[in-house]
Amino acid sequence: MTALLEVDDLRVAYGKIEAVKGISFTVEAGQIVTLIGTNGAGKTTTLRTLSGLLKPIGGRVRFDGKVLTRVPAHKIVALGLAHSPEGRHIFPSLTIEQNLLLGAYLRKDPAGVTEDIERAYTLFPILGERRKQAAGTLSGGEQQMLAMGRALMCRPKLLMLDEPSMGLSPIMMQKIMATIKELKEQGTTILLVEQNAQAALSLADQAHVMEIGAIKLSGTGQDLLHDEGVRKTYLGED
Repeated sequence: MTALLEVDDLRVAYGKIEAVKGISFTVEAGQIVTLIGTNGAGKTTTLRTLSGLLKPIGGRVRFDGKVLTRVPAHKIVALGLAHSPEGRHIFPSLTIEQNLLLGAYLRKDPAGVTEDIERAYTLFPILGERRKQAAGTLSGGEQQMLAMGRALMCRPKLLMLDEPSMGLSPIMMQKIMATIKELKEQGTTILLVEQNAQAALSLADQAHVMEIGAIKLSGTGQDLLHDEGVRKTYLGED
C-alpha cells in the first residue's frame, strides 16, 4: 500500500545553514505520526516545507501520489494537506466564525462548509457558544481549538499540527490531546509536532526523534515511549 505522505531525503536550508539534513519518513492513511525533539531540531521547518511555505534544496515530497516539490502552498491546501501552525496565527479582530470560514476559502460547496462549521462546534463546544466573539478575546487554549477547527475546514486528508499544546494549562492540554485522538477515530490522518513528548508518543502509531535536522530514532509510539534513552532525554526521567 502506498503511503499518503512520503518524505524522501528532504533537505532544507536557511542560507548556508542546513536545518533539515536528508530526512525520510512516511505517513499511512489513518495514522498519527509524531516528530519529537528539542528546539532547533528541524521539526517546524519540516512542516513548513511540507505545506509549501519553504522550498527544499533537495529530496522529494509525495502526497497522495503527487510530487509537491514545485507546488505552491495554496494548491497544496487544495490537495488536502492542512497545516495548523505553531503560535496558532488566528485573526484576532475577526469573529470565531469568520476565522473558520477563512479555512474554507477554496471550497465551492456552501452546504458542506456549513456542515463543517457545525462539526467544529461539536468538537469544540466553547467555539459554538462564542461564535460571534472576536477571536483575539479567547484564551490560549481556545485559540488553539480555533486554529485546529480552521485547519479542518478544508476537509484535509492529512492534518499537520505544530505544537498544539504549547503554552496551555495541563487541563487544556489534555482537552487538545483528547480531541486529536477523537479526530483519528473519525478517520483523520495526523502529522503531529509536539513538545510534550509523553503525550505525543502515547497517541502516535509511528514516531521519529529529530536531532539537529536529522532523524536519529524511529519506531512505534509505544516503543519509543518505553525506550530508555528517549525517557531520559525527552521525558525527564533519570
